[in-house]
Amino acid sequence: MPPKFGPAGNPDAFPYKSSIDAPRWLASLGLDCYEYQCGKGVHVGEESARKLGGAARDAGIALSLHAPYFINLANPDPESLKKTIGYILAACQAAHWMGATRVVVHTGALMKRTRREALDIAIVSMKEVLKAWEGEGYAHIALCPETMGKLGQLGDLAEVLELCQLDERLIPCVDFGHLYARSLGELTGAAACEAMLDQMEAALGSQRASLFHSHFSQIEFTPKGGEKCHRTFADNGGFGPDPAPLMAAVARRDWAPTFICESAGTQEIDALEMKRLYQEAQ
Repeated sequence: MPPKFGPAGNPDAFPYKSSIDAPRWLASLGLDCYEYQCGKGVHVGEESARKLGGAARDAGIALSLHAPYFINLANPDPESLKKTIGYILAACQAAHWMGATRVVVHTGALMKRTRREALDIAIVSMKEVLKAWEGEGYAHIALCPETMGKLGQLGDLAEVLELCQLDERLIPCVDFGHLYARSLGELTGAAACEAMLDQMEAALGSQRASLFHSHFSQIEFTPKGGEKCHRTFADNGGFGPDPAPLMAAVARRDWAPTFICESAGTQEIDALEMKRLYQEAQ
């Protein structure tokens, strides 16, 4: 089974008004998946979600969904945790309606705590999320904690993998652009890609690691903050990371992750380029 490639949301060149038309358009381009964006809140209704799901099934497009950005697993305040659980359950409900199999979840901010303190809080929070997720009947939808790009955020690769070890149904969302930004440009190239994939395999086992979820774009960063903004493959600024070594590493291992491209407006073009690079590496 090969990897899947597709965009986060609708690119600038999307020719239709409704996301319900996205699956057939993406299939016509040769893409395989689509991540529906609920970053600013879950505002899709059941009827629209089910129509999108039907269109995706007809076109052979796999769906995932991005939960609201304002989720913060590292906030210990009980009221904040209650809201976080509510946001995630709302995202799961929408995903269930549309037949999406994965929901991407931000890990949160350090809030002036040490990384270990913030992660310990996030672990407790995630356990409560998992109780609610299973209790509401959404355990068929994988939750995907995401690696984050800003230095003040929880969510380097080791932290996300530790969260995923709480339940075998959790799948990491490894954003290679974010990891590149938070490492201030170090995590790119063949050796870095192999090391990150090895780290995932050691933490999760080869089967679960091979099916990881991923975001990918090139990122502009600042030395003090990390991630500044998403770029495109066509931007002339020396932005990274380079997708070619990652595609080669995944092809060599015969893994089948889902790659969601988050380039700034050219998601479909750059997703197709990633797919081309993967096919060339086979």
